[in-house]
Amino acid sequence: MKFRPCIDIHNGSVKQIVGGSLKDAGDRAQENFVSGQDAAFYAGLYREKGINGGHIILLNPPSSPYYEETKRQAFSALSAYPQGMQAGGGITPENAAAFLEAGASHVIVTSYVFSEGRIQYDRLRSLVKETGKEKLVLDLSVRSREGRYYIVTDRWQKYTSVALSGQILDELSAYCDEFLVHAVDVEGKSAGIEAPVAKLLGDWGKIPITYAGGVHSFADLNRLKELGKGRVDVTIGSALDLFGGEMAFGDVLAYMERS
Repeated sequence: MKFRPCIDIHNGSVKQIVGGSLKDAGDRAQENFVSGQDAAFYAGLYREKGINGGHIILLNPPSSPYYEETKRQAFSALSAYPQGMQAGGGITPENAAAFLEAGASHVIVTSYVFSEGRIQYDRLRSLVKETGKEKLVLDLSVRSREGRYYIVTDRWQKYTSVALSGQILDELSAYCDEFLVHAVDVEGKSAGIEAPVAKLLGDWGKIPITYAGGVHSFADLNRLKELGKGRVDVTIGSALDLFGGEMAFGDVLAYMERS
């Protein structure tokens, strides 16, 4: 299990939000933390510490008046740590190259591929043709409904008909290098991990997977390591002291070294 850092950008600022609160209308979200530092500051810190494979997420849609500033922040972070971080948010075959040329190691995609509630394999193939399988991360962020975890799109606002399963992971792994999975119902709440999601990912574990959502203590890290069988990497957002939380960044890095 490795620590994967994050930089979430909303309305042109680095933030931590409650995931399920994000609304495109009015560019609104329930905020846990708004940083006084820009995205490049965090990217530089991660570079200094030698932590790679994290993600930069643009939380505004391209239609938002804030999108260009959010994108500018993302590009500044990529410039500060070339090839050190992945980038996602509104990625399509038309703009993927721009993010890769700006320094992203991978692009992260959900909504373009999961459109109209299902997997659009023609879109997925066109994306792979543009980026290459080795540069693509699929974000399979999920929310619970009727006892199953369904992939959600459009900044976690729309359910698809696709439930997370080993079979879906098998199918989609043929097209990508990694998976990123936000457990949206606990994202930003620092209230513990979504154990069934972590177990499913750990039981599968065939390519790199990063789990995000709910981590707020070292007990949570122990639990994720156990359920994920050491195969699932982790992102910590609101609980990290860099973003106003109580888990010290240095202690997290030390924990990972010991693990």
